[in-house]
Amino acid sequence: MRDEPALRHDAWAVDEALRLIDELSSLRTAMLEHEAALAPLMRSVEAAHAAGAANLAHYLAMRRHDLRPLQERLARLGLSSLGRAETHALAAVDKVLGVLHRLAGRSWRPLQAQEPSGYGRGAAALARHADALLGASPAERRTRIMVTLPSQAASDDALVDALVGAGMDIARVNCAHDDPGAWAAMAARVRRSGRRLGRTVRVLMDLGGPKLRTGPFETGEPVVKLRPRRDERGRVVEPARLGLVPAGSGRAVDGADLTLGADALWLAALDDDDEVELSDARGARRRYAVARSRRDEVLLEGRQTAYLTSETRLALRRRSAAPPSETRLCDLPPPPPRILVQRGDRVRLVATGRGRAASEGRPAIVVCTLPEALAAVRAGERIAFDDGRIGGVVRRRSRHGIEVEITQARDGGEWLGADKGINLPDTRLDLPALTDKDLADLAAVARHADLVGLSFAQSAADVQALQRALDGAGAPGLGVVLKIETRRGFEHLPEMLFAAMAGPAAGVMIARGDLAVECGYERLAEVQEEILWACEAAHLPVIWATQVLETLARTGRPSRAEITDAAMGERAECVMLNKGPHIVDAMRTLDDILRRMQTHQQKKRPLLRALRAWTRAPEVTAV
Repeated sequence: MRDEPALRHDAWAVDEALRLIDELSSLRTAMLEHEAALAPLMRSVEAAHAAGAANLAHYLAMRRHDLRPLQERLARLGLSSLGRAETHALAAVDKVLGVLHRLAGRSWRPLQAQEPSGYGRGAAALARHADALLGASPAERRTRIMVTLPSQAASDDALVDALVGAGMDIARVNCAHDDPGAWAAMAARVRRSGRRLGRTVRVLMDLGGPKLRTGPFETGEPVVKLRPRRDERGRVVEPARLGLVPAGSGRAVDGADLTLGADALWLAALDDDDEVELSDARGARRRYAVARSRRDEVLLEGRQTAYLTSETRLALRRRSAAPPSETRLCDLPPPPPRILVQRGDRVRLVATGRGRAASEGRPAIVVCTLPEALAAVRAGERIAFDDGRIGGVVRRRSRHGIEVEITQARDGGEWLGADKGINLPDTRLDLPALTDKDLADLAAVARHADLVGLSFAQSAADVQALQRALDGAGAPGLGVVLKIETRRGFEHLPEMLFAAMAGPAAGVMIARGDLAVECGYERLAEVQEEILWACEAAHLPVIWATQVLETLARTGRPSRAEITDAAMGERAECVMLNKGPHIVDAMRTLDDILRRMQTHQQKKRPLLRALRAWTRAPEVTAV
């Protein structure tokens, strides 16, 4: 006879199973009702995406509820807690219902004859759609690698061969830069290199979209800093070296830190060991010795820092000097067009002209490349520049533009230059995702690309506009990548996924740079997770993008944080790297990380590979 505690536990389990059956049945009904409510959105979905569209509807309904208490109760019974139901939401609920019925002693008949959205079918559909959009993944690596091509890829076969040889599966051409001729050359070189190396590499051409950027700035007075090298105690270990050549010659003096122009006759009069004196931009007097003189070039050496401008005069202090004793410096490199902004500064955003620094009590001027965006901005809304490095709040509007108070910048200020991004996370911008330039660029995209990126996608109407434009360009079958880089785009993701499924191949790029600024860096982690889940539910592939191994690509050495970030990218179907001088090293590192991580995790599911590091039995020491 069974003991009393066991009988009590069985009774509790039966009662709990009955309560859970009621709750899950209600949840299942809500999922089916949501599918019916979304029927108008799903009518245009292609047959290949029908199961994914239905599953997305089910999953969205399921995630409207806080399922945490339900999950805990299911886990207590040793049942699936629905935590990995993305590809098969309704089937997962039905499986749990079936087990609960048996646990409660009730009869059960499967509610879906063939489980069309079951786990295996949903995962297989996602894999098919990833292949259709991104091409087949390499045999040894499940996640593909995309690389943004630099401009020199249009003319450098060796560079493209190196990228293809290192494992590039998709080449990204950024249509915000270069021109159609360069894009065509890049695509042609990628395909030729693939044929030579026996690899198929797809080409993504990324439309520029309505990107808000800073306009041009006035060029200020050129100022260059010439300084000696000092040790950690501030002692000079190498002098500052200034090269001088005849004005306009454009040559560099060997061994010089900086080469500038001067009067040719004045230079010809200098001898070794002569001294030259100047007063720099601060009025500081500096002396330089002539270390080497030739007919057409001179090398000066000094042990103090100097700030040089086009007004700086060099004086030769020698009684026998026959030519002019002074010369003005020439050929100073122009300063980068930019302004320095600090916390508390006021900056005026305008629609036309050139930006300039603040002066005489007047605020700095910054030009916005999309004037229509300024009309939508209201006082109190936030604004960010240059991927969020500079932040501010709109204080007022006027007929001249908007006035912004800078609230976020590093101590000492931040430099703001031309062609830097502007984000308006609180502003509703009704800008079409396709600009006139994008529509013109589609002719080149249709000829040379395998898939096209829709930048700043924010609504189903944006997706449909691209599909119509592709039809008009004679490329209705081109794969479409929705770039999610605004808060509005994230909020409207489900409707855009349904619209994208009206085409043969579609996917999503998580453009985490702009998205972090728009949604807040503290929220980026959950936002990118939710995008991954929604796309998995729709059986559509995801590209994990922006700043992946960026420090490694730029400097040759990664940070610890970006290694972990790259490992997280394994849950996507593709990871994108940006260009950089060490891009091949970054690709090899990413390839190694992805291969290792795919044995430990697949999407949200941990994989229990044998851990070889701990196979040796622990030593036991007698006490």
